[in-house]
Amino acid sequence: MFAMLKLPSHREQHATGRTGWLRASVLGANDGLVSTASLILGVASAGADRGAVITAGIAGLAAGAMSMAAGEYVSVSSQRDAERADLARETRELQDDPEGELAELAGIYEDRGLSPELSRQVAEELSKGDVLAAHARDELGITEYAQARPMQAAVASALSFAVGAMLPLLAVLPPYGQAARIWVTVAVTLVGLVLLGAVGAMLGKAPVLRAAARVVFWGAAAMAITSLIGALVGTAV
Repeated sequence: MFAMLKLPSHREQHATGRTGWLRASVLGANDGLVSTASLILGVASAGADRGAVITAGIAGLAAGAMSMAAGEYVSVSSQRDAERADLARETRELQDDPEGELAELAGIYEDRGLSPELSRQVAEELSKGDVLAAHARDELGITEYAQARPMQAAVASALSFAVGAMLPLLAVLPPYGQAARIWVTVAVTLVGLVLLGAVGAMLGKAPVLRAAARVVFWGAAAMAITSLIGALVGTAV
């Protein structure tokens, strides 16, 4: 009777496997939106005409996307190199002192609350399979989902920066007056920041209101400061 029952599989959805591209995408879109909007507002507040404002926005989009891609690639490549060095060192240690590494692995499980006997048994069982994977996961904290992926981070950063930067850039394309151009850019950017904060929070399974408020606050502060500097510079020159 029990053999005929088919229980539903238990599949949990966690955000851990998305941390690499999620971090790069959210960071890139936020930077693209805030930096491009701030650049546009700074130039517009200085009294520049529509053509100069649009040119500044396009230049900011291109430069920012390339900068984000290069920065993410270098940063994540450094992380990947460190992971590879740790794995190479762990491989040597497993070859030179397998018993010592087994005891170290058992000690990790014992520190997590298992009895010494069970810790030793678990370590021995895991070591019969991919022993390096066991040490990488439990000793070094390196897993398949959390491995550094430089190209993925670079592409995600560049594309997301460009998407974020397009919002304030599109906002200044219509032939508004100077004051209207500034206020439309601010309004579009704030709406974009709310959406970005909400989407990032939902993807990362975090509180939506807190994330959106945090993004909006710092984005608004950046735009206000840049606009003030632009107005002061425009007055001075």
